[in-house]
Amino acid sequence: QVQVVESGGGLVQPGGSLRLSCAASGFTSAYAAVGWFRQAPGKEREAVACISWSDDMTYYADAVKGRFTISAGNGSNAVYLQMNTLEPEDTAIYYCTIGRLNLQKRLQLSAIWESWSTYDYWGPGTQVTVSS
Repeated sequence: QVQVVESGGGLVQPGGSLRLSCAASGFTSAYAAVGWFRQAPGKEREAVACISWSDDMTYYADAVKGRFTISAGNGSNAVYLQMNTLEPEDTAIYYCTIGRLNLQKRLQLSAIWESWSTYDYWGPGTQVTVSS
């Protein structure tokens, strides 16, 4: 059984930083994409970043480029989201998600990483609040 768990959320002042962690257990596929999504109150869930486990390719939403960095833990099923220069608009519940990639999805990942249907397993989310 695959389990995905996020951690590292909290309250931070504007301009501050947080590092989110995503731990996956029971997941054995070598070809996978790990994504971070977020959902603010009254808004739809949106993609934030994605990393391909097999080649470490990364993708970012325009709103977070240059501020957020997604990375994978060496030899572990862990993925991190380093968030710098946080803004009140970054306040949301952040979700980690993992999707198995067949050959077609691997070739199209740059075009499909923002789609919910790319992913198979979701964590319960962690709250990030940016406020003074």
